[in-house]
Amino acid sequence: MTATASDPAFEALLDFLRRSRGFDLTGYKRASLERRFRRRMDAIECRGYAGYLDFLEVHPEEYEQLFDTLLINVTEFFRDPPAWHHLREDVLPPLLAAKAADEPIRVWSAGCAAGQEAYTAAIVLVEALGESGFRERVKIYATDVDEDALAVARQGVYDGKAVASVPDDLRDRYFERADHRLAFR
Repeated sequence: MTATASDPAFEALLDFLRRSRGFDLTGYKRASLERRFRRRMDAIECRGYAGYLDFLEVHPEEYEQLFDTLLINVTEFFRDPPAWHHLREDVLPPLLAAKAADEPIRVWSAGCAAGQEAYTAAIVLVEALGESGFRERVKIYATDVDEDALAVARQGVYDGKAVASVPDDLRDRYFERADHRLAFR
């Protein structure tokens, strides 16, 4: 018998992850969550959600594998262009006008994955404030639960495919060649 999202054992597993690890997965599509959990459960030959919860309690190293399966890092420079346009044209001008010229600006890129969206925010703010204004006032915090993705973000070095969505003029201004890759300046 296949368990469903309304399965009390599945709900108990989701509740356990929320309480023990701070991961609230209620916003995820249930069918997608089930597929991803099933992938991990199949890998360790676990038949049910209750058994998997028990396995997690006994094998804490499994959390990393589970979260790698659940949290698919989807990111891109200037991902969702209308949102970046809205930020640049409608949000930033009044926000910056309301701040003193020397007042700090803090940005938090939560779930930053490999850093593309955090670096996009940097580009947008440099364009709005100028390079010296950005350096003096802006601090960007980029966080993610995936340590491997954060390591990539810290390096700020990407292949050509990863920077393809950056307009040419901005790519020339904000990236420099590093071997066969591009490094964010």
